[in-house]
Amino acid sequence: MSSVYALLFIVATLVLVLGLARKIAQYAKTPAPLKIPTTPAPVTQTGVVMRLFREVVFFESLFKSTKWTWIFSWMFHMGLLLVLLRHLRYFINPVWLPIELIQPFGKYAAFAMIAGLAGLLVRRIFVDRVRYISAPSDYLWLLLLILIGSSGALMTFVVHTDVVAVKKFFTGIWTLSSGQLPMDPVLLVHLTLVAVLMILLPFSKLLHIPGVFFSPTRNQVDNPREKRHLVEWARKLEES
Repeated sequence: MSSVYALLFIVATLVLVLGLARKIAQYAKTPAPLKIPTTPAPVTQTGVVMRLFREVVFFESLFKSTKWTWIFSWMFHMGLLLVLLRHLRYFINPVWLPIELIQPFGKYAAFAMIAGLAGLLVRRIFVDRVRYISAPSDYLWLLLLILIGSSGALMTFVVHTDVVAVKKFFTGIWTLSSGQLPMDPVLLVHLTLVAVLMILLPFSKLLHIPGVFFSPTRNQVDNPREKRHLVEWARKLEES
């Protein structure tokens, strides 16, 4: 069973990395024929960088749009960030000092992550305009993430597993050394769901993770009067 899970995570990692790389390359090559930054927009490149920073860290546009959705979404994403950083201890040796310092916070961040996801799920169910545009996959993604967070929190606070053996297993995958994965049911469920998430993520709407950096409404400078906007294919057509 340890060999099966080792192979599963090797495949999942390859699919995740190659899938994201392919999608990012596609985003980068897609032309933006129009100057369409959402106003009020920055008029300098530095302003664009600051706008993207505020968007990625503080979800600025969502905050201006709807406060309840912003609260739940920010709770989920910040909780997820801390949880992911905390999980780095299972893949590196020795563990970096910043990762050691966030361990207590990352442990409880799982509750913020689950609470944020639950709020987003309730919003999809009970808000008419959101329910109208929701596809079955929207609910399944939220349920998958809730199950991942819940199973992880369950192992942390209720049904403990051998974390030393888990770390030896995952470091063993990358170093091609032996390591036995504990056969705890909750751990196996948690890892299976994580692998499913990794495999499906490059083909899902969760690709807003890198996509926000390529959105013309966010990454364009508002200078149509000062500089003519021409994409590469239009420039070549004009020159010919």
